[in-house]
Amino acid sequence: MQRMGMVIGVRPEKIDEYKRLHAAVWPDVLEQIHNSNIRNFTIFLREPENLLFGCWEYHGNDFDADMAAMARDPRTREWWTHTDPCQSPLASRAEGEQWSMMEEVFHTD
Repeated sequence: MQRMGMVIGVRPEKIDEYKRLHAAVWPDVLEQIHNSNIRNFTIFLREPENLLFGCWEYHGNDFDADMAAMARDPRTREWWTHTDPCQSPLASRAEGEQWSMMEEVFHTD
């Protein structure tokens, strides 16, 4: 298992919409997340900086393949047409990233 964290901006005028969307995530999207070996996925909001922090546990063996499968899923792609306009990717993100991945520097149970 690998813990992963990521960050992205959220447009201030879209915060309520983003919260509304995530209060009722489509079952097909939740199933795809599970099928992509992601567990314990949480998104936190930090205001007034308007940052979203996401973290999850990855339980698979091939992260790139699992993320590619998610990106091919038609229902997830449709979901992203609703969530992506709410987000404001960081200028410092790596090429091809929507959310900027973070380095884990500490963990305790």
